[in-house]
Amino acid sequence: MLRRALACIALAVVLAAPVAASNPRSEARTQVEFGIVVAMKGLWKEAIFWWERAVALDPTYAAAHNNLAVAYEQQGQFDKAKDAYEKALKLDPKNAFIKQNLEYFKEINDRANRQPPR
Repeated sequence: MLRRALACIALAVVLAAPVAASNPRSEARTQVEFGIVVAMKGLWKEAIFWWERAVALDPTYAAAHNNLAVAYEQQGQFDKAKDAYEKALKLDPKNAFIKQNLEYFKEINDRANRQPPR
């Protein structure tokens, strides 16, 4: 699961469009990059801090919401993860990568929440 999470984060950054250095997206992208560095070290709480800052700087940054969802999922904050995945997909509905992340998330959580037959 850790590998999938890190792959999700790395791909989200690669897919993010480069922008000029003096706008909110650029500043948010810097926060996302800091978050990736710490997430790769397993420091998920710190990654959440950086990605929450990115979302605050640019609430329309789908990749930041996706990364935040991955981190919430890693920390067991499943309601927050679901909300962040859905927000990311709402912002970028054609993004197959975000769709796939949300589908995996729902599948895993559906299995975990099923009651065993009696």
